Amino acid sequence: MKNYRINLIPGDGIGVDVVREGCRVMNALAEKHGGFKFTFNELPWSCKYYLEHGRMMPEDGLSILADCDSILLGAVGFPGVPDHVSLRDLLLPIRTGFDLYVNMRPIRLLPGLNSPLKDNRINFVVVRENSEGEYCGKGRMDADTAVQESIFTRKGTERIIRYAFEYAKRNNLGNVLSATKSNALNYSMVFWDKIFDEVRAKYADIKSAQMHIDALAGYFIMHPERLEVVVASNLFGDILTDLGSAMLGSIGISPSGNINPEGKYPGMFEPIHGSAPDIAGKGIANPLGTFWAIQMMLEELRENEAAGCLMKAMEDVLADGRIITPDIGGKATTTEMTDAVIAAIMA
Repeated sequence: MKNYRINLIPGDGIGVDVVREGCRVMNALAEKHGGFKFTFNELPWSCKYYLEHGRMMPEDGLSILADCDSILLGAVGFPGVPDHVSLRDLLLPIRTGFDLYVNMRPIRLLPGLNSPLKDNRINFVVVRENSEGEYCGKGRMDADTAVQESIFTRKGTERIIRYAFEYAKRNNLGNVLSATKSNALNYSMVFWDKIFDEVRAKYADIKSAQMHIDALAGYFIMHPERLEVVVASNLFGDILTDLGSAMLGSIGISPSGNINPEGKYPGMFEPIHGSAPDIAGKGIANPLGTFWAIQMMLEELRENEAAGCLMKAMEDVLADGRIITPDIGGKATTTEMTDAVIAAIMA
């Protein structure tokens, strides 16, 4: 029997709740499948940890974290610790230290969800560069001036764009759209466009185009049915995927996979909803973003049967419509939603 070692970082706020429920779902999947099991190692790294220790994780945190098959993150960020600290001292070191340069975010309207858009044909992915760009953490600030740097290397830019085209090729998708702003960002985005042109020339069988980020945001709303694969820099991908999640009717739905495609380091999977301090401890957080992240994790572990089982269970519960959380129009608690998904898994 396979034993998958999963490092857990519940983090802050509702992250604690959704990771707890995620473990319940993973154990149910293991019981249903019978050919694997999970061993969980919970790590206390969080804003609370920062207030007690002056850092988000210990000095040897990456070495501790590397000893696993995959990482499940809940959310980080809580009042009392500036958001840039939790990002700078935990998330970014993991992404860069493990070279998790692909941030994969599916945007798909699942059965039973009500999009605020008239056109419900929403099914695409955003491939976000995850290790450099606007989130490189470089710059300087004094009393009068702040300079925030962006770093775009040929290696980093080329590999994320190539990954987007290869993803399209593997999944028989015929269109890759690049987010840019080269009319205003006359160094970074001109460079991005140049590399995009070089890479897409090698994939003549896949349609491709570039679109300025402001126009593309409108395109998400006006023509989501035309989207298949969108590739974007760190900042642009972050903004576009939050917009994409809102298109599904709730930011609590969407997952994120931080991936090193070469398999040198474990991937980190998480919902994108954040720690939501306003509902922390109330037991009403939507755990589906975490379950979807687990589904992505299972695909990365090549447990495709279990991944399919989990996705079907989520879809069945949503389509039934009786057990849904407040963010998507229901009254169910976090635990009740999990109970319903587990029942669907075991059926």
